[in-house]
Amino acid sequence: MIDIARQIAAIGRHVEVLAAGGETVSVTLTRRYDAERADVWNALTDPDRINRWMMPISGDLRVGGTFSLEGNASGEILTCDDPDHLVITFGGPTSIVDLRLTTEGEQTLLSFDHSVPLALAGGPAGALYVGPGWDGAVMALGLYLDGEVAKDPVAAANSPEGQEFCARSVDAWVAVLEASGTVDAATIAEAKQASLGQFAPDLV
Repeated sequence: MIDIARQIAAIGRHVEVLAAGGETVSVTLTRRYDAERADVWNALTDPDRINRWMMPISGDLRVGGTFSLEGNASGEILTCDDPDHLVITFGGPTSIVDLRLTTEGEQTLLSFDHSVPLALAGGPAGALYVGPGWDGAVMALGLYLDGEVAKDPVAAANSPEGQEFCARSVDAWVAVLEASGTVDAATIAEAKQASLGQFAPDLV
């Protein structure tokens, strides 16, 4: 059983609208893991290990190469500086994921930023279509690093428990979006329903 409340609380969340280089909505997550930085990095970049906590990945996994997550997005690898900095496109050339790892005592801090053009995201409320999905990945990585390996990570994410986590995640991102002051209440409410339909369809 997942301690959903603890997993939700373990993730730091931030939403910001940035103007540099064209308006984008930036979704940022932070999470600390009780593991060495080299181990977290390897779990994030080794295709065999990615398959054990996320989903199968294929492609030319090097800087300048491309990747494809089975049943999900594909992209290009822009930066891969072992063991602390990874930058990729995700689902399109202007959708950028920037991931950094920092050692903090006996823990590793993951800082994860996904920036999407407002036109592509549908406005700042598009954070609700991005953040909850990454919450699930960040949680799954933590469970894997703690030795809790799902037989089928995709099935686990879609299970009743996985969907309950996603529903709580949507609520957490709604609170962050409300606090950002970038979106009106009606738009947030509409985006929340769409997000729940995407990430927790059996609970809508």
